[in-house]
Amino acid sequence: MYVGRFVVVGPEVGAYRVSSRSFPNREITARDEALTVGPTDDAPETDNPYVSYNCLRVVETPTGETAAFGNGSHVDPIAEKLELGYPARDALAESLLALDYEKDDYDTPRIAATIDDSGAALVGTVRKDALLVETVAEPTLVATYEKDSPEAFEFDAERAEEAAREAYGLELEHEVCAAGVALTDNGFETAIENGN
Repeated sequence: MYVGRFVVVGPEVGAYRVSSRSFPNREITARDEALTVGPTDDAPETDNPYVSYNCLRVVETPTGETAAFGNGSHVDPIAEKLELGYPARDALAESLLALDYEKDDYDTPRIAATIDDSGAALVGTVRKDALLVETVAEPTLVATYEKDSPEAFEFDAERAEEAAREAYGLELEHEVCAAGVALTDNGFETAIENGN
């Protein structure tokens, strides 16, 4: 099954995976304050605005740290609102609503999730017909296609590296790369799986 890009988030752990038929030549790299999806060195040039973006950021909020992750440029305003002290629900809802679904040939939904340093997690999506933001009590997945409403999902990872590897290895078609995040005793850890 091809579900496109997806996030899976359970209390204290999460992952984001790029699955793509159109732009498979991508990888995730670690930058100063973010994990970033971008083209590989051998990727054909494109002016598609949805190919490169920060997919995961861990930010300092007035109450502690929060991780924000998702499938596009909305991750940055979510992270910035969290830094300003917005509740995670509001940061997700306002940013998803402001940027709206992607105006491409498929009306691709935007998806995102947050985990704070108490382990509280939320997941959200904006698609052509709905904006959904839900609190997560068990591992939950939302994808850009087929599974575009949050649903319970079996996900056993506990560490960031396991989360990235498990998301990348799921039997969902056209895996490209994945990022993982997990809350530890020392704050958040992140990991990258580029499949090479």
